[in-house]
This record gives sequence, structure tokens and C-alpha cells, in this order.
Amino acid sequence: MSDSRIDLRIAELLAARLCHELVSPIGAINNGVELLEDDPEFATDAAGLIAQSAVQATRRLQFYRIAYGSTAPIAVDLGRNAALDLFADGKVACDWPEAAAPAAWIKLACNLLLVAAEALPRGGRLTLAASAATEIRVEIRAEGEGARLPAHMPDALTGSLADEAVDARSVQAVFTGALARRAGGRPSVETLPSGGFVFRLASAD
Repeated sequence: MSDSRIDLRIAELLAARLCHELVSPIGAINNGVELLEDDPEFATDAAGLIAQSAVQATRRLQFYRIAYGSTAPIAVDLGRNAALDLFADGKVACDWPEAAAPAAWIKLACNLLLVAAEALPRGGRLTLAASAATEIRVEIRAEGEGARLPAHMPDALTGSLADEAVDARSVQAVFTGALARRAGGRPSVETLPSGGFVFRLASAD
């Protein structure tokens, strides 16, 4: 899919992905409210469920606001903290050292983290690192048991995925690749000898 075809369909798929991410915590908040209404004796349990779910929903909204909605430059700490919060309680852990990505590429780094997480269906660790090569701007290692690269991902990142193949599973990589090219970047993925993967965003020139 060419970048000029990043249109309403892509927006619809990204919106659907965002809604999917919010259904679980918001549904849990609703369950907590119902529990509180039906049986006040469980007030403590209900309050705990509501509070935990509200935190999860807030963290996801903060992260996706940066990844999908932000058009202004993003402070490094804001992007880094949002990513660390997003992955804090899940099966995929995230290591993002300070100064591991340039400020101009924080939005891209957040989106690439979502792409890399898709290669860890059974959980694992994402590590964002600075690279010694000056043309590399963002580098993320994805390592974990059962690490597997979705078949669509290389083509989706490079913009060569057929239009009819773009769906809910591939849209994140398609969007990330388009963002990278707009910023003058070149996305790629490399398989590690250990079985994991390295996702890179490099300067195109």
C-alpha cells in the first residue's frame, strides 16, 4: 500500500484497535459498579476493581494519544513514561533507558513498540536502545519464548503490502512504516540468532 493510500480505511482500523484496547478496562469498571450496586458488602472488592481498571484505561489512552493522535513534537520523558506505563502490567515487559531515542522520533518509537510487541505472542521483553551507527534512530529488540514474526510484517513496514491484505492485524505495521517514511526514515526487521528480532528505524539518506 502506497503512503498516498493511507486514508479513511486506515483511520477506521486504527480506531477499531484503540476501541479494542479500551473495551476490557472500561468493561471491568462497569462490572465493578454493578457489583457495588448489587451487593454493598463487596464494596472493597468493587472499589479495587474500579480503581485498577481506571488506571489501565488511563494508561492506554495516554499512550495511544501519543502514538496515534499527537502531531506536535513530543517530550522524550512523556513518550518514555507512557510506554513504560502501558507495558507495566502485561505479559510483555518494556525497557526504555533514558536518551535511547531522539526527541523527534518519539512518536515513531511508540508505534514501533506496538509492532515489536506483536512478535511476542507468548510474552517477553522489548528493549529500546541507542545505536552506535549514526544513521540508526530507533532500535528495539523483541525477545521471548515463542517469538514469531507475523507473515505480513516485513511488507507492511516497507509499504509493499497489497491493499487488500491490510486488515486489523497488519494496520499497525502499515501505519508505522508510513510514519517512518514521512519522517525520512526507513523501517526494517532482522532475525536474531537467539530467535528474537530487532526492529530498526533508520534515516533514509
